[in-house]
Amino acid sequence: MNSRSNRKKTPVTLLAMSIGLALAAPALAQQASSDPAVDLDTVTVTGYRASVEKALDIKRGEAGVVDAIVAEDIGKFPDLNLAESLQRIPGVVITRDGGEGRSISVRGLGPDFTRVRINGMEALATVGAGDQSGGTNRGRGFDFNVFASDLFSQLIVRKTASADVEEGSLGATVDLRTARPFDYEGFTFAASGQASYNDMAQKADPRMAALISNTFADGTFGALLSVAYSERQALEEGSNTGRWANGPSNGGFAASSPFAAARGADVFHPRFPRYVQMEHKQERLGVTGSLQWKPTDRTEVSLDALYSKIDADRDEHYIEAISFSRSGAGKPQTIVRDGEIRNNALVYGAFDNVDIRSENRHDEWSTDFKQVSLNLDHRFSDAFSITGKLGISRSAHENPVQTTIIMDKFDVDGYSYDYRGNKNMPILNYGVDPTNPNGWTLAEIRLRPQSVDNDFDTAQLDFNWNISPGFRLKGGVLAKDYSFNTVELRRASELAVPTFPGSGLIVPPAYTQQEGLKGISGSPSNWVVPNLDAVADLFDIYSNTGTFAVAPRLNNSRSVEEKDRGVWLMGEFSTDLGSIPLSGNFGVRYVETKQESNGYATVGGVPVLTTSNRKYDDTLPSFNLVAEVAPDFLIRLGAAKVMTRPGLGFLTPGVTVAVAGGARTVAGGNPNLDPIRATNVDLGFEWYFNEGAMLGLGLFYKDIESFVQTTRDVRPYSTSGLPASLLDGTGATVNDEFTFSIPLNTPGGELHGVEANYTQPFTFLPGKWSNLGVQLNYTWVESKIQYLNGQGQAVMKNDLTGLSPTSWNATLFYEGEVWSGRVSATNRDDYLTQAPGQETGFNLDGVHGMTGTTMIDASLRYKMSDQLELTLEGVNLTNEASDEWVRSPLTGQLPLQYTETGRQFLLGVRYKF
Repeated sequence: MNSRSNRKKTPVTLLAMSIGLALAAPALAQQASSDPAVDLDTVTVTGYRASVEKALDIKRGEAGVVDAIVAEDIGKFPDLNLAESLQRIPGVVITRDGGEGRSISVRGLGPDFTRVRINGMEALATVGAGDQSGGTNRGRGFDFNVFASDLFSQLIVRKTASADVEEGSLGATVDLRTARPFDYEGFTFAASGQASYNDMAQKADPRMAALISNTFADGTFGALLSVAYSERQALEEGSNTGRWANGPSNGGFAASSPFAAARGADVFHPRFPRYVQMEHKQERLGVTGSLQWKPTDRTEVSLDALYSKIDADRDEHYIEAISFSRSGAGKPQTIVRDGEIRNNALVYGAFDNVDIRSENRHDEWSTDFKQVSLNLDHRFSDAFSITGKLGISRSAHENPVQTTIIMDKFDVDGYSYDYRGNKNMPILNYGVDPTNPNGWTLAEIRLRPQSVDNDFDTAQLDFNWNISPGFRLKGGVLAKDYSFNTVELRRASELAVPTFPGSGLIVPPAYTQQEGLKGISGSPSNWVVPNLDAVADLFDIYSNTGTFAVAPRLNNSRSVEEKDRGVWLMGEFSTDLGSIPLSGNFGVRYVETKQESNGYATVGGVPVLTTSNRKYDDTLPSFNLVAEVAPDFLIRLGAAKVMTRPGLGFLTPGVTVAVAGGARTVAGGNPNLDPIRATNVDLGFEWYFNEGAMLGLGLFYKDIESFVQTTRDVRPYSTSGLPASLLDGTGATVNDEFTFSIPLNTPGGELHGVEANYTQPFTFLPGKWSNLGVQLNYTWVESKIQYLNGQGQAVMKNDLTGLSPTSWNATLFYEGEVWSGRVSATNRDDYLTQAPGQETGFNLDGVHGMTGTTMIDASLRYKMSDQLELTLEGVNLTNEASDEWVRSPLTGQLPLQYTETGRQFLLGVRYKF
């Protein structure tokens, strides 16, 4: 319907011809001996260059601002991970867990502001992670590491809204599409295998994928099956401070401390300085299936199914000074013998009466994702058609084993830490031999199994009515039921530990093990930890009986149900304004949300199951306009009202009390939060100056009318009014300082930015140089939000959390007949993770943030024949680290957590028929 499509032959024509030739290659080879040679004037575009051209064709053909990534070949996506593919798109940046892409932010807005659809239906998949990476995902943000990229044929990022796309996104709507049999002609088969090696873990793992598809009955019926399987072992090592607290926190250091300056309110020390070692193991299996049936030229039915399962183990080993982060028998007994203060930070300290803690934590978790959708497309006439969709989506995350065994040594003299040299690799002296297995006391056994379920049930019916050659009316209705449920189990008391035969609470050396840093050098590099398996077997801790029985922890168990009912109407037009072709759409979407939240609130000092119900509605107009003001030069203008529903963790009608090592938090809920609403405006300029080439500039503006902030305040638990019974079995006391947080609706702010995009194959160069090409993009975003403290008072204006002011991508690719390859660099600037900070001294003008990264990846492919090729890939070639910090005007920037995960190399073979 787009009038400008008749003015230029688009790259998709050549791409379609090349795909057709590739699929027909076996048949053509068989006919070669009898058929005369034919010279073709067509240049066959394949591989990464074909992927780029197809993506540009999708971008050009849309009414709104869209970016796409298309599979290079059958079952072959440009990157190993979906998030890592998406980061190549302008304005998209990612966060990683264990060195692997996990979630995305778009134009400065975090994962909770982005909706994901799979085959046109909204879905949410979540996974687990270590506490340093945010723990188990209980929010609306999509975890892309659930899926292997090989399962998908296309990703589309919709940055502007239109009435036909469901509500729920301020950042973008990401459409993931799996392959279908009608995508290919006749029988199609492709398979690949790779060996992956991580140079830090020094482990090799397999990675395999296959796709088979065929059509039958003169192309009216098709079936497709694809499978992807991979294993991954990663080692993550570094250091951690657990935030920086001031001298008086947790009761203050002993009054008899010779170095009295450490007790000052404006002097800050690390809460539990330590080295970090995490060993990750993952198995990922994905399966897609699709059936398509076209009984007539007017009717098509498709059934799509997707299954993915990720199984993971994670082992964490620590040794730390726990005294600094607990009151009572802890910090008040600790004597500061010596120290050095720089910028109000105690960067070096020597201490007596320090409690030393050794931890061994083991997690086993899995996420099962299932989605099935049935689609009907029927044309009643050339002018009128309907489409219908029924589907279900289920994401079940289970963390049945989250076990931590802890042993302590009390009142150790001669402990010291030193951050004066390398802030990321401190010198830690524990006052005792950290590898000595003797004299440790069994202190805690934590059992914390938990689960998170996210379910969608969707029914949709739409119509498409071509009223005239220049106008089309579309509309439809959508019913979507969403449910979220999470449960955490705990022991009645994690401090109730049994005794060892013959030694009481003293851990026999046979029930310890030696651990140490393997990929980095630290001081110390080796230490002793409890032997988790030996202790578990001895005391039968998984029996779920006696003191090891686990039961739901009421204040960590909650659910949310949403029933969304929407209706939309949209007009699509195509006309000319003088000699300028115009096209676009305008429409409105109305949606009503019924919300039910369940959780445990404290009433009269007793936890009571509480249900909160509410209903709200939104009317969301939108329009998109495209003008081809000159041949191949487009101007886009779009505007829309948009909304994002509040985060799931915010909607609990109660409180969640959590104690993990030295971290103590009380998180309150607010089921009456309003959605985050905004008005978006986009203006774009795109010049398609050659086949497969584009130069673009996009301006975007978001007026965020309302926002949801989490206010934080650090104070003793006793000031909260909550019952002391909620701390039973945690090891914490009512005198310990907790971080209290509660979500509030607050005024929003403006967000604006610029995206620049340049793509060009160098076809103008002579000889093999013409096989080169380049992709470049740059994004600048600015937004200031008014942040509040724990009392709801305005304390600072600063960037949105997760917003990198600048980001860029650069890819140089080569696509020859035999050799092909590319090198990519992806950069994001520093960004905030929390504002204001948590601890006293940081909770007014302090922030937490992450250092920006520049990731460099490369791939090389050698084509041995039309069917067989060899591949070599490298990921994170510069071993970029994850570096989190805290900063205030008083202290400058101080380290929070620093970890490295190493480089990854993959050698593989790929076959297609």
